[in-house]
Amino acid sequence: MDELIEAAREVQDRAHVPYSDYRVGAALETADGEVFVGCNLENANYSNSLHAEEVAIAEAVKQGHRDFVRLAVSSDRRDGVTPCGMCRQTLAEFCDDDLLVLCDEGDAVCEYTLGELLPNTITEEMLE
Repeated sequence: MDELIEAAREVQDRAHVPYSDYRVGAALETADGEVFVGCNLENANYSNSLHAEEVAIAEAVKQGHRDFVRLAVSSDRRDGVTPCGMCRQTLAEFCDDDLLVLCDEGDAVCEYTLGELLPNTITEEMLE
């Protein structure tokens, strides 16, 4: 199994999911090979919950990284979960369309690019 998928699986144990009981882990790889992980953190009002992908990218950006090559996402159900629309837009703020997104299906991994998952992204240029 890919090391990035393994990192996403391992961080799931740290998820705070008292409401959904749906653990998600994400592992984001920088161009220089460093890996940042995140897990979902639920809140009783749901809208304040943090998604695993958001936590991983926030940690990487906080530490000065802005060049990313791969993201792995895994749930404890190994159901091939992909980043949600909100996470896709957050990723698009910091990643190119060719970011490889690996989605854990247990015995297999589905691969997408961010551009495939979020075509016609809202960009900074659109706001000018």
